[in-house]
Order: sequence, then C-alpha cells, then structure tokens
Amino acid sequence: MKSVSAPMPSAANFIRNIVEADLAHGRYASRRWAGKPGLGATHAEAAPDAAKIRTRFPPEPNGYLHFGHAKSICLNFGLAEQFGGRCHMRFDDTNPEKEETEYVEAIIGAVRWLGFDWQDDQEDNLYYASDYFPQMLACAEYLIAAGHAYIDSQSAEEMRQNRGTLTEPGRDSPWRNRDVAENQALFRRMRAGEFPDGAHVLRARIDMASPNINLRDPAIYRIRHASHHRTGDAYCVYPMYTFAHPIEDALENVTHSICTLEFEDQRPFYDWLLERLAEGGLFLRPLPRQYEFSRLNLTYVLLSKRKLIQLVEERHVSGWDDPRMPTLVGARRRGYAPQGFRLLMERIGVSKSDSLIDYGLLEDCMREVMNEMDERRIAVLDPVKLVITNYPEGQKETCRAPNHPLKPELGKRDLPFAREVWIERDDFREVSEKGYNRLYPGNLARLKYAYVVKCAGCEKDAEGKVTTVFCEYLPDTLSGTPGADSVKVKGNLHWVAVDAAHAAEVRLYDRLFAVSAPGAGEKDFSEDLNPDSCKRVVAQLEPSLKDAEPERRFQFERHGYFAVDPKDSRPGSPIFNRAVTLRDSWGSGRQT
Repeated sequence: MKSVSAPMPSAANFIRNIVEADLAHGRYASRRWAGKPGLGATHAEAAPDAAKIRTRFPPEPNGYLHFGHAKSICLNFGLAEQFGGRCHMRFDDTNPEKEETEYVEAIIGAVRWLGFDWQDDQEDNLYYASDYFPQMLACAEYLIAAGHAYIDSQSAEEMRQNRGTLTEPGRDSPWRNRDVAENQALFRRMRAGEFPDGAHVLRARIDMASPNINLRDPAIYRIRHASHHRTGDAYCVYPMYTFAHPIEDALENVTHSICTLEFEDQRPFYDWLLERLAEGGLFLRPLPRQYEFSRLNLTYVLLSKRKLIQLVEERHVSGWDDPRMPTLVGARRRGYAPQGFRLLMERIGVSKSDSLIDYGLLEDCMREVMNEMDERRIAVLDPVKLVITNYPEGQKETCRAPNHPLKPELGKRDLPFAREVWIERDDFREVSEKGYNRLYPGNLARLKYAYVVKCAGCEKDAEGKVTTVFCEYLPDTLSGTPGADSVKVKGNLHWVAVDAAHAAEVRLYDRLFAVSAPGAGEKDFSEDLNPDSCKRVVAQLEPSLKDAEPERRFQFERHGYFAVDPKDSRPGSPIFNRAVTLRDSWGSGRQT
C-alpha cells in the first residue's frame, strides 16, 4: 500500500473519465424517467430523463457514517453536480434486525452537513430500499417462473459444505431441480409465514462450478420473522443485499453504481441478475453498471465499525460524536469544515489501488479552508497576568483588530485595553535563550493591536511559579498610529484585558491514537491510544466570544482553529473545541 502525505493538486479520477466517455458516446441518452422509481413499464412512456447521469449514495442505517463514507458521498454527489446529473439518497434498509431510525436521521444530517442535497424544485430523490419490497418480490417470482431461481431446503451448514472452495467446484443442491410449480408454491408459503427462520431459502440458479464463488447459486431471499423499522411485520421474507442492490439501482434509473472494491467479485452477479430481469421485460436498457474504487485509508485512524463500537462501549471515548472519533458527527462537533473533506477527496483522487493517506493531509485541507473562511479572535490558553506599571490606573481605551486579515470587507472589532492584561505564560521567561523574542527582563515586544512594552521583571509565589509579569509601555507606539513603527521589535504577543476577559473551558483535542498504524500486527489497538488526545483548560477569551453560537468557528490567533461545542455549551457560556492547530508538528514526531 503506497503512502500519500504531501499536499497535492487535484488528482486523477478514473470514474470521472468513465462518465465523460459514456456521455460522449451517448450511452444513456435514450433513458426515460417517470419522476419516481419503478419497473421498466413505469418509465417506458415517460419523458426523456433530464439528468445526464444518476448516481446514488446507499448507506445501511445501522450506524454512524465515518470518514470513509465521506469519500463515497463526495464522489457520488460530486459527479452528479459536475455532469448535470442527480444523486439519490437511498437507505438500504433491507435487513430488519440492524436498522434504526436514529441512524437514518444522523446520516441525513451528515450528508447535508457535507454540503450535498437530493432535493430541489424539480426532484426529491430520498428513497428507502424497503419501499421496493413489492417490486423485489415480483423480480423473485419472475426468476422462479423463468427457471432462474429455486427453493433450497438445505440447512445453512449443508449449503456451506456444498459450496466448494476456490480450487474445488461446488455441488448441486438436492433441491436444485425442483419444478417451477413447486418452487412457486413454496415461495408463496414462505411469504405467508408458514416456515421458521432457516427452513428454506430462495437461490438463483447459475453455475455451481463457476470459478467465482459468488455465482454458485447465491441466496437471494431468506426467511426472517423480525419487525422492520418501517414496514413493521408486513414481511417475513427479506432479500439478500446482493439481490436487492442491483434491483434498487435499476428501479431508480441509476447509470453509474459506484461502490468500494470489496464488491468487485459481486459485479458478475449484479450483471447476471439485471440481464435476466431485462430479458423478462422488468427493466429497460441501458442497464446500470457497477464500478468499484478503493476505500479511504488514513493513518492514525481506525475505520472498522467493530473497533469503533469497541471504542464507544469500552468508554475510551464519550460516544459516537466524541470529537476524537473518525465519524462525521464527531468531526462536525470538533469543528472540522465540511469543505475540508471535499478538498481532501478532490486531492487524493479516485483509483482502484489502495493507498494510505497521511492524516496530516486531511488536517492541511482543513487549515486551508479554515484560513480562508474563519474570522480571527484572541484567546489566552495558559494565562498569566501582565501589569503595565506606567499605564494610568482606571484608564481604559479601545484597540481595533481586523476580523480577517485577508478580507477587509469583514471590518474590524473592538478590543478593550487596560492596565492589566492576560498573556500566555510561555510569552515570558526570566532568562532568554537564542531565538526567543518575547518578554524577558529588559526586552521589548509588542502587544498586538496595542502598544510596545518593555519587560521589567516578574513576581512569583512561594513555589516559584510566576504569578505576575511587569512591563512599561511606550505611549507613542499604538498600532495604527504614526508612531507605531518608531520602535522595531521582533516579538508580537496576543493578550486580553483582565477586566473584560471571558473565562471559558477550552478542549484541546488531538489525534486519538499516538501511532500511525493503531493495533498493527497482533497488538490490542487500545494500547495505542494517545493519553493526551484531550486536554481541558480554562482560557481567557476576548469578550466578543462570550456569545458565540454553537458550531461557530474561529481562528484563535497563534493557536489554531476552534469551534463552539454544540452539545455542552450554554448561552453565554460557550465551550470551545480545538479542531486543528495552525501547523502540523506530528511529522517531526512531536505532539501539539
């Protein structure tokens, strides 16, 4: 697996090339669309499809979306946007035992947060596979009638034993040659609920000697006496995913069915099934085509659903929306920008070869879009008091700071200034060292947007910890005045006036794992957790941040990009989460 870590321009996308070629050759120009999904007869007399292509994002609503899903979302919706098409939002809810409405709502929120939608004035393409159960049954009944499917009464273990191996062909089921009438009668009785789970299964009749095991008479319908989150107890037989998926695509007039590489071996069955159903007139040509791409692999991240569940259940994190989790709900809460995900997906491209993407590239994409988007504010994360001894007691004034240095149209904001201000503890040292340009006895530095000050020393407590730094200011050096450049200094300090500051909790989030390949080999991945992945501090913020609304994000000057936690914040008492630092220090082996 090759590694990709350096920033890059837009990368190659082989599926985009396929779409361009299909459009150039008019492959889908004859398609018709009735305005809603349906069998071929539904679309046959409809108007030509105004969408040049149709793609779909089809998650199963059995969990929260993670960073890997973002690649599929950006690919499917992005292609539709680029080529004048439509992308359908489809919930693949054909498994009654795993799906919940909670996940449906979370998935809808995540996709829209990434900036995509499936609804406008012309179309609303939100679909549920469970709505297609009647059509799927009709397809199954056709296959039985045409001799392409049969009821198998073997046990699951017998079916496994007879399936064969990669080097040995499978063996025919003793029930493979049941006549059509018997298969039809048994399937009706299965639908009526006469049999317990596992008593029978409907299988496609293809080739038990096929070198592709997926074509050795795959199961297409099984008995499940379970309530479905949308259809209740209306059904006791449910389609297998590999059977349902191509039918869903065909019903929705999908042109390019895009999925990850693990489905590549299923493509022959996808094509076989749609060809058989088209032969029977259930679907019109041209039929959907399946294309596979490599999934997203990131360093310092686990995207296995099983392992993510373990992180939650063992309380290594606070939940699925913990800002350290590689879930989209976690990323949103942390303060990641959806545009950063879209930029990452454009830069890494789409191919069939697995590559390991350095997490730093994702963070770089976040910094790039946040630097452009986010207004600036001042926060002192590790405060120590600075007293300006020659500034008149009780005097106050207002300094002006730009909201965004690259966007003067956003104007400026007021910063109260007074005799006592908070500065970062690291901005003062009793003894200087080479390259240190901030405060130490006798040195000059500028309080950004305010005055140049000269350090006069400090005061310490009984344990020797500095409690107060003392300075004198140069009255004629106020930023923005003619005297601002009269004194040259190298150090620039950010600050907040003590009597105007707002104290708030700030959570310094970092990578959840301390190593690039957590759990590599036989190691328990929990041993690789980063003990410093979340630090909480009480910071002193400029007063304008007191009323910041949930999810509002800012660049805290010199520190990074921070967002208001939407879950734990209260009006007038925001809690800030660090989304990403200003620069990456992991590349040198140091944590930020």
